[in-house]
Amino acid sequence: MREFFKYVFATIIGVIVSWVLIFIVCIAIIAAAVSSVDEDKTTDIAENTVLYLNLDQTIKERTPDQRFENLPIVGSGGTKSIGFYDFIKALKKAKTDDNIKCIYINVSSPNAGKATLKELRDALIDFKTSKKKILAYSEVYTQDAYYLASVADKVYLNPQGALEFKGFSSQLTFFKGAMEKIGIEAQIIRVGNYKSAVEPFINEKMSDYNRQQVTAYVGGLYDTFLDGISASRKIAKDSLFAIANQYKIQEPKDAITYHMVDGLKYKDEILDELKSWTHKDKKENLATISINDYASNIKNENSDSKNKIAVIYANGDITGGEGTDESIGSERISRAIRKARMDDKIKAIVLRVNSGGGSALASDVIWREIILSRKVKPVIASFGDVAASGGYYIACAADSIFVQPNTITGSIGVFGIIPNFQNLFNNKLGITFDGVKTGQYADIMSVNRPLTPGERLIIQTDVNHIYDSFISRVADGRKKSKKYIDSIGGGHVWIGTDAVKIGLADRLGNFNDAIAAAGKKAKLKDYKVVEYPEKISPLKALMNDATDNVRVYYAKKEFGENFLLYDQMKKAIMNAGVQARMPFEIKTQ
Repeated sequence: MREFFKYVFATIIGVIVSWVLIFIVCIAIIAAAVSSVDEDKTTDIAENTVLYLNLDQTIKERTPDQRFENLPIVGSGGTKSIGFYDFIKALKKAKTDDNIKCIYINVSSPNAGKATLKELRDALIDFKTSKKKILAYSEVYTQDAYYLASVADKVYLNPQGALEFKGFSSQLTFFKGAMEKIGIEAQIIRVGNYKSAVEPFINEKMSDYNRQQVTAYVGGLYDTFLDGISASRKIAKDSLFAIANQYKIQEPKDAITYHMVDGLKYKDEILDELKSWTHKDKKENLATISINDYASNIKNENSDSKNKIAVIYANGDITGGEGTDESIGSERISRAIRKARMDDKIKAIVLRVNSGGGSALASDVIWREIILSRKVKPVIASFGDVAASGGYYIACAADSIFVQPNTITGSIGVFGIIPNFQNLFNNKLGITFDGVKTGQYADIMSVNRPLTPGERLIIQTDVNHIYDSFISRVADGRKKSKKYIDSIGGGHVWIGTDAVKIGLADRLGNFNDAIAAAGKKAKLKDYKVVEYPEKISPLKALMNDATDNVRVYYAKKEFGENFLLYDQMKKAIMNAGVQARMPFEIKTQ
């Protein structure tokens, strides 16, 4: 009888779980149906409307389909986000839209990389050529927030708020000590003294080579940051450096003293000023529209031209297979490039890269498609926050490469990590192994023992071969000698301005500059931009990624700010094959 009730109870639980899953799927389908009806709707814009820019949302490479963002599924929701190009197109439209009177920026801590922030900032500066005003307000400005807000005609801070202005720093985390305590050895095979992706697993502090390149790139990022603020606020760069170096902005009144802001105001005062700008009485409501809604009004607007320029987004880690909208799957991206190459209406290709690299093999697969495309039509590369290691590999064959001054570029190097768990298994857990094999190297890459000298030589030879192929690809694409590319390679990371100087990139310029260059090289007078690859349907993405979304959701809850460390460790263990990956991840704040 006891067993009977146990099975009955299990059956009931199974039925309940099944119905819950069916209910969730039904909600998703209904949401998709409703959204499909509304997705082409536009928002009416009244006269004297304020364009509201919430810049604390995530700024992505492409605006995601967010039809399921409010579903009651763990890990499926989230804050709003917008693609940087949709943002730029919206501001360009707003310049000439008679109904848009001014812009109101609200930003405390933008979620975007340094080069993406510059893309947004450049678009705001371009908007100001219309003579329309911009007002920025926040209770707290982080440094990245202030970098954006400083373009405004009026920059206001809450009287009890804070403005962070202290300079940039870079801190790396090293896992060697922790790995030794639990009995794990990282066996490293690499090429290049600067290829420091492996250092956290074998060192306790930065190598001299890595310290040198990190110092250079952090300094380059800071120069771009100070140059922008200096130009907008009419404050000498040296003065800005001193303000940060001496930590002079400690209270809101200090921001006034050093002309960092134009006033200290509360939100009601900000609203009154915006009403004055838009000729509203204080008792009237402001007419506003968010940048997200405004961008959705124009996202389908295109030229009537039959000529097309294809923008292909390569964003995230490079892997084999299909990938996702947030990762570069060699199959999916290669197919998109091939489709653009074979379409006669597409006259040029712009490869938009924002990637720190990944699988060396997958990178080579994508590189091949770029080579084939370049033979039949112009291919221009535009680099975002980072185009390093495999991210640089896939684009090095382009006709021309555009970077921002603060784009992280290069890192031409290769490495492999083979973990040795013998000490953990044998001495910590009491687990031992035994077996047979038909050949000396049948169990090469085994993780329950150290590599033999012969195995290490085989893997090193493979890594050397991939590195040689890498620098050969770059040398051919950049029309340089292999010897020269090797001298600036070795895993060395460069800032965008330096990348242009040493020939890894051709020009400093934003995304629109790259598109314009593609049109010019294809000798087009008019064209419309089409985007590839096609976005993964939100329902498919939701169902495919449901488990991962839940796992990441709870991991972030558990680890908080340390989630990045957990994610780095996981990637190091899970990555398969030889890697062409940047030596660190960049976190902005």
